[in-house]
Amino acid sequence: MIVEAANPLLSPWRFQAHPEVWLLIIFLVTAYVYAIRVLGPQVVTDGKPFTRKNLIAFVAAIGLLWFSTDWPVHDIAEEYLYSVHMFQHMALSFFVPPLVLFAIPEWLFRVVVGGGKAYGVVRRLAKPVVAGLVFNIMVMITHIPGLVNRSAASTPLHYGLHVLVVTTALLMWLPVCGPVREFQMGYGAKMIYLFLMSVVPTIPAAWLTFAEGSVYKHYDISIRVWGLSVETDQQLAGAIMKSGGTVFLWSIVIFLFFKRFSRGFLADQSYVREKVPPAPKPR
Repeated sequence: MIVEAANPLLSPWRFQAHPEVWLLIIFLVTAYVYAIRVLGPQVVTDGKPFTRKNLIAFVAAIGLLWFSTDWPVHDIAEEYLYSVHMFQHMALSFFVPPLVLFAIPEWLFRVVVGGGKAYGVVRRLAKPVVAGLVFNIMVMITHIPGLVNRSAASTPLHYGLHVLVVTTALLMWLPVCGPVREFQMGYGAKMIYLFLMSVVPTIPAAWLTFAEGSVYKHYDISIRVWGLSVETDQQLAGAIMKSGGTVFLWSIVIFLFFKRFSRGFLADQSYVREKVPPAPKPR
C-alpha cells in the first residue's frame, strides 16, 4: 500500500506559510471593524449600526474562510487530495457566502453598492434565474479536468477561480438571505430555488463517484494522504459534493417550510380550552 512520505520535506503535513491569506483576513477584519465602528454611527443615527447576529455571522465567516484557505487544508487540497479540494469549494460556495451576507447590515450593503449603476448591475445579476444559472455554470466549469489540473499548478489561476466561486456564490445567495429586502424572494420561491440549486451539482458528483481510473492527473501521485487511493479520493469527493451540498440546502428548505407554514399551527392544535365569557342570565 502506498502511504504518506516519511521525508519531512515531502510530507503533506509540513507547514507552508500563506501570507496572502493572512493579509486578506487582516484586511477583511479591519475593514469590517472600521465600517461598523466608524461609518456605522454616522449612517445609523437612531439605533445600533449592527446586531449580535451580524457579529456572530462575521466571526463564523472569517473563521471558516481562514480554515478552508490556509495550511493545512489549502495545501492538502491543492497538492494531494481532491476530496479536500471539494470540501474547500463547498465551504467557499455554500457555507461562507450566506454567513457573509448575514454579517452585512443593510446600511453597509447600500453604502458599498450605492444607488447608481453599480446597484443596477448587482440587482440584475442577483435575479434568481441569472444568479442561479451563473452559479451552476461556475460549478460545472470548476470541475473540468484540464482546468483543475492547471489551477492546481498555477497560483494566479487558482486564486482567480476562488474569487469567481465566491462572487457567483454571493450572487446566488442574495435572493435567499441578502441584507436588502428588495433582492429577496418569498418563502415558496426560496424553497424551489434552493431545491434547484441542489440538482445541478449531482451531475459532476455522480461522474466522480462512478468514474473509472484517475479523472484529475494532478492528484494521481505516489504520496497518498491517509492511504486513500486515487479512486477512493474521487468517490469521496463526489460524496462530499452530493451529500454535503444536498443535505445543507435541503435542511434550509425544510427550515423555511416550517417557518412559513407552521405559524399558528401549535396555537391551533392546543388542547387548552379557551376561556368563554359566561352567558348573560335571563331576566
